[in-house]
Amino acid sequence: MPVRYGRRLTGRERSAGANRHLGIALTFVAGATNAGGYLAVEQYTSHMTGIVSLMADNLALREFDIVLGGLGALVSFIAGAACSAVMVNYARRRDLQSEYALPLLLEAVLLLAFGFLGTRLSAVKGLFVPLTVMLLCFIMGLQNAVISKLSHAEIRTTHVTGMITDIGIELGKFVYWNRPGTLVRPDVLANRERLNVLATLVASFFIGGIAGALGFAQIGYLSTVPLALVLVIMAGVPAIDDLLGTLRRWKA
Repeated sequence: MPVRYGRRLTGRERSAGANRHLGIALTFVAGATNAGGYLAVEQYTSHMTGIVSLMADNLALREFDIVLGGLGALVSFIAGAACSAVMVNYARRRDLQSEYALPLLLEAVLLLAFGFLGTRLSAVKGLFVPLTVMLLCFIMGLQNAVISKLSHAEIRTTHVTGMITDIGIELGKFVYWNRPGTLVRPDVLANRERLNVLATLVASFFIGGIAGALGFAQIGYLSTVPLALVLVIMAGVPAIDDLLGTLRRWKA
């Protein structure tokens, strides 16, 4: 990856094009992690809507063990999002180039931990759920928060329901018939560029899901290692820029 492109992709200075490219890559990673993670822990770890609904259903049915398990997953997702916000704001207040790269590097480290320690972690209970579930939910929250912050909530990488909803809205505008001679309101027009971006993001999540499922079926937990390497490659340039800047200040 060229250095200039890497700096644009995850650096502090943002553009709509860089946000789209990063969003597509992270959506692929999220899809692969979510699908592969399901085969590992038998639970989709990016689907907080389903988890909250599961908690409500089982609370009504007095299945309190399942409710507590859902709570553990939910708390882990929230903790991941909070951690991302802390890291971004810490770097921003210190004028670092890697304010968005740091959470992605942490995600890479956690994916490596999941890949190399997944079997052991699955046998250890955390907050009402195995540590593997907590780790994956934390990763999903971490990633979704960082892309939300850098894109000002225009892009989500784990929230496919929102993307599908937005696709439906744009398609509704696309097929709307603007009757000639109606002057009261401006014509209803679809945002074709946004529709294309949304469709690409959903396709990336789907393709990532296929890759993640096939990878886990073939090599198990270690299938997360290539995903971690992708994140390191994408986030490495701004982090190296900050490291070199720190070394220069120490020498001065």
